[in-house]
Amino acid sequence: MEILAEYGYLGLFLASFLAATILPFSSEVVLGVLLSHDFSPYVTVFVATTGNVLGSVLNYGLGVLGSQILLNKLLGISNLEIGKAENRFKKYGVFSLLFAWVPIIGDPLTIVAGILKINFALFLLLVAAGKFLRYVFVAWAVLTI
Repeated sequence: MEILAEYGYLGLFLASFLAATILPFSSEVVLGVLLSHDFSPYVTVFVATTGNVLGSVLNYGLGVLGSQILLNKLLGISNLEIGKAENRFKKYGVFSLLFAWVPIIGDPLTIVAGILKINFALFLLLVAAGKFLRYVFVAWAVLTI
């Protein structure tokens, strides 16, 4: 992760993008390293949010286009995870996308949003809001510690 920090904002963008996919990445570490090296908190939050949201858009697209085989075999997302995400949608509605940033459940939520063909503009608004607030909190925590 820290090697990505050497690339500054580009490294943060890549880490944030990859963290929104099923790959095990922690963009928070890169964000923290950049902030500790006096990078702008406003730009770091913007870059991290943008990368993370675009990663979720990729997941949404995979949900729209993907078959169970693609999701299960190639991406390693089980029917159980997809089922849990679908149940969250049924229980909490589309506003569950505000929690797309939560590890483990966030990626399946964004894929299920694509499978269910949730309105893309609403998807984008909710996912971006949740991820933005998360990065604001992370930046605040790093800067106040």
